[in-house]
Amino acid sequence: MAHVIDRLVQRFPDKPRTEVEEIVSEEANALDGPIRDYVPVLVERAAKDRLKH
Repeated sequence: MAHVIDRLVQRFPDKPRTEVEEIVSEEANALDGPIRDYVPVLVERAAKDRLKH
């Protein structure tokens, strides 16, 4: 998840890193289950959508 956070921090420089970390953590927890291999991609997409708004 560190790579996801780093990419999102670069993409959304106006957002505090702590906010990005919190959102990424929330999205990762929401996706707990058998789809673990795809979690980083799904988390990044969901967090990116939230940070846009």
